[in-house]
Amino acid sequence: MSHYYFLPHQRIDDMLNQLQGDGYKCVAPRHHESEINYDTITKSADLPWGFHDEQAPGHYKVNKSDHKHAFGFVLPTTSVKPMLFKAKENIWKVARNDEGKLAFEPIVEFEKIAVFGVRPCDLRGIEIQDRVFMENSYNDVRYVKRRENQFLIAMNCTKSHSNCFCVALGDAPQADKGFDLAMTEIEGDGFVVEIGSDKGRALLDALDLEAASGGQAQKALAKIAYAVDGQKKTLPPIKEVETKLMANLEHPQWDDVASRCLSCGSCTQVCPTCFCHTERDEPNVLGTETHHTREWDSCFSIDHSYTHGDTYREDPKYRYRQWLTHKFSTWRDQFRTKGCVGCGRCVTWCPVKIDVVDEINAICK
Repeated sequence: MSHYYFLPHQRIDDMLNQLQGDGYKCVAPRHHESEINYDTITKSADLPWGFHDEQAPGHYKVNKSDHKHAFGFVLPTTSVKPMLFKAKENIWKVARNDEGKLAFEPIVEFEKIAVFGVRPCDLRGIEIQDRVFMENSYNDVRYVKRRENQFLIAMNCTKSHSNCFCVALGDAPQADKGFDLAMTEIEGDGFVVEIGSDKGRALLDALDLEAASGGQAQKALAKIAYAVDGQKKTLPPIKEVETKLMANLEHPQWDDVASRCLSCGSCTQVCPTCFCHTERDEPNVLGTETHHTREWDSCFSIDHSYTHGDTYREDPKYRYRQWLTHKFSTWRDQFRTKGCVGCGRCVTWCPVKIDVVDEINAICK
């Protein structure tokens, strides 16, 4: 067990100070206005000590308890995606100079960010987005630069909420790759830590942590196993799902879910892997300067399927079918992986309580 280390709760500030001294802005889940979401932190007291979340279809609530955990909740309301692929950003601007000529200026704003407490499903979301923005035919220079400037500290899950289904997808609530450090919080003491990169090793060397005991490591594994047992949703094997969805494009369930779906796009907004976006030019009032912006879009919006004077997914049935079949089937054709990580946010934040697992099972039967 010598490859595991132990970080006491009392030394979280030492770790944050070391990261900040290395030029990183530290970001972690924080409790704010009845939700737990990522925000900047400077000290361990900023973490959501004692808070835990309730999540069910169309339901989210945060409660406070007396337990001494910093990560007693299951999942922040949003993923790491907005830190890498921003919801809206200026790509470049063009202005007319005194000579009347147009001058283009790229807008590049990057900072080093250390994310403390990335859940394994969100870590897999980053891996999938890497394939979209870095490893496919399209290479996004902004995304690449932000990834290079990122330090990831994963936080293995110690419990699951009722919408979690990463296990049903063949994954686990434990980080297996893509992290600099991975931690598991154990009862009242601190974190069992695993190294995942040279950057992570350098941080632990600076902190001079002791090796975790065999008992501490076993406690950590037992907590992860508890999170596995807490997931009750089931799906057919993912390869079977991919095949059956595309073989049942006229299944009556598409009409059934369309009768309930509002096409609001909440599911795509909270998804860690959705990448649809639109670009537009925004001139100032005087017409002397224009900003070219990129912002998130959704395949549920009516404009998303507008092409050459025609809207080819006007009916909500076809918009929902596009989203589900892409996420759970044709995504693999594009990026050699599935498009879902099983975080369950789409279920939690659906205002009409549509459960994607139920819809898949109904169609695959």
